[in-house]
Amino acid sequence: MRAGHQGTGPGAITPDGCAVELYSRLPAGDAPDVISAAVPAGANILELGCGVGRMTHPLLERGFTVTAVDESPEMLERVRGARTIHSTIEDLDLGERFDVVLLASFLVHTADHELRQALLRTCARHVANDGCVLIQREGEDYHTNVPRERREMWVPPTEGSGRVDRGGFTLRIASSEPVGDGVNSVRAEYEFPDATWTQMFLARPLTKEQFEEALAGAGLEVDNYLTEDGIWVRAVPAI
Repeated sequence: MRAGHQGTGPGAITPDGCAVELYSRLPAGDAPDVISAAVPAGANILELGCGVGRMTHPLLERGFTVTAVDESPEMLERVRGARTIHSTIEDLDLGERFDVVLLASFLVHTADHELRQALLRTCARHVANDGCVLIQREGEDYHTNVPRERREMWVPPTEGSGRVDRGGFTLRIASSEPVGDGVNSVRAEYEFPDATWTQMFLARPLTKEQFEEALAGAGLEVDNYLTEDGIWVRAVPAI
């Protein structure tokens, strides 16, 4: 496991503590709609850290072309219909430019300053001059409104019936504890009717000013905060 990251529960778990089976169950929420509204129809998207395709598949259904990148081969095995590339984000250099580069899942909040800048530089070197980078940030109260939980819908397949039965699961952010140097250790718990997973990971809260400074260091700048909570951001190459 990566230092400070840990996961428990059934099935394969990646070095950053993500359980493959868990992520195959999690809904995409409204993210595909936010992305679709922010970019041109039919755009060519480079999705960094695609996981099992939780957002890849809805974006393909909306008519986008997606190149999906992840460091976990177990995750990539779940992706269908997209060009897939097995690579860490920071080392990726395809020699191509895309209409849209997508960096979701709060990856910009990595605890490591140098890694954050490497992730953003990957975004910058793959986005077209007239393209954009879409980034998902943590909400302002992500680390302070704890513990918290929410109930979400899950649609598990019913074997052999051709039907689906709607069920629910609970997502709980159980704790977010400082571990030094502005970094927090976060514990998330996922309770399904048939299984439970936990994940612990390190995350660095970023003010809007710190986030925009990180963008500038990679040659990017904010074009628009797409949601009122500031979680989704559209950035563009700095002039």
